[in-house]
Amino acid sequence: MIKRLIFVVVSIGTVLLVVTSGISQIDRETKDDLYSEIELYSHTLTTIQADYVEEKTPKDLIYGSLRGMLSSLDPHSQFLDPEEYKDLKTETEGKFGGLGIEISIRDGLLTIITPLEDTPAWRVGIKAGDRIVKIENEITKDLSLNDAVKKLRGKPGTPVKITVLREGESKLLDFTIVREVIQIQDVKNTQILEDRIGYIRLTEFREDSAKAFRKALEELIAQEADSLILDLRNNPGGLLNIAISITEEFLADGQTIVSTKGRRPGQDTIVRSTNKTHLVQWPMVVLINEGSASGSEILAGALQDNKRAIIVGVKSFGKGSVQSVIPLPDGSGLRLTTSTYFTPSGRSIHGIGIVPDIVVELQTPLPEEGKGDRQEEIDKVFQDVNIQETQDPQKTVEESKETEIHKRLLADNQVQSAMSILKGIRVYKDFGQAASSPAPKTQDTQQIKM
Repeated sequence: MIKRLIFVVVSIGTVLLVVTSGISQIDRETKDDLYSEIELYSHTLTTIQADYVEEKTPKDLIYGSLRGMLSSLDPHSQFLDPEEYKDLKTETEGKFGGLGIEISIRDGLLTIITPLEDTPAWRVGIKAGDRIVKIENEITKDLSLNDAVKKLRGKPGTPVKITVLREGESKLLDFTIVREVIQIQDVKNTQILEDRIGYIRLTEFREDSAKAFRKALEELIAQEADSLILDLRNNPGGLLNIAISITEEFLADGQTIVSTKGRRPGQDTIVRSTNKTHLVQWPMVVLINEGSASGSEILAGALQDNKRAIIVGVKSFGKGSVQSVIPLPDGSGLRLTTSTYFTPSGRSIHGIGIVPDIVVELQTPLPEEGKGDRQEEIDKVFQDVNIQETQDPQKTVEESKETEIHKRLLADNQVQSAMSILKGIRVYKDFGQAASSPAPKTQDTQQIKM
């Protein structure tokens, strides 16, 4: 028992050290209150250690108390044990195990911010805004975000059953999703849609996203693009510095990207573009939806407020709080909400989202029907056979996929709206240039002498 109490005292000492270093800027009265409450914490800890029905290690007790402390603050703050902290760092590098969903607690319910494209959750039909009410038939009420992540993740190849409540549906929906190692391709589908209109899909902000995005822009420049559709639909955010780096591609040096406001003046920041060398000045449309959150809302809001792009789609998710990841001495960490985001004009994002300049609801295309469908399928089979006999099969598959993606984008009504806007800007620009140009010199008929 004495050894255990020694461990407890050492553990409390560690907590006090961390707390003391973290409150150096807090006034004396607050410090005194905190120390008096820590005495209560210490008494409770030693009582549990001595009298609880099951023996618990000091680490178990302290980790448990830290989880409770962080979860009581807001849905996004959490304590991460060493394994969870390592998983978080792995996520930002773009490879992790799971279902392929970004989740949060919203209005007390476990909510899917977005399913990540080409992941198990995406393929079974999970949608942004779905509320997870059960995991493996266990009610998720009062389940912390951290515990939900633990239940949803698991060994690749194993299934997990979730039950969701979806707005507009009259009954609960059950999904069985097989876990996979999730590999995120942040920048994808870079191409010219038509008439020199470029398209880039940005799915998340991770460590290498800014480099990949710059490369995509260079590809479009090489293909002589003169306008851009930036697709941020179902982009849940990611690393703030990467979102800022990508935003800088389109804003000149000195233009405001985002500001943050915390509890103390020292936490307030204003981030401005530092781009002096490679400014992209194409007319732009940015696509957003209810799955666009955090970093993607910062990007869209910055371009909207600076009159740099037209925002099209539906209102974004509204996740505008800043979580700082703070490592702790034993390899664990804190994800702590330290401030909130504001757009360059001072609009708050949190709980509100970005409202598009032009609202366009996504229309799900209906499957084509007709007598000729079967014959077209047959013709396609024989066409594919002929192609495969004369070409590299792998190359053929890749080209076929690119063609399919191109067709799907052209059939997307939100993309169609974006293209129409960019074409309209082009026509208006040409019209304005023609109107401001001097008229061509012609012979004045009134001066002709007969």
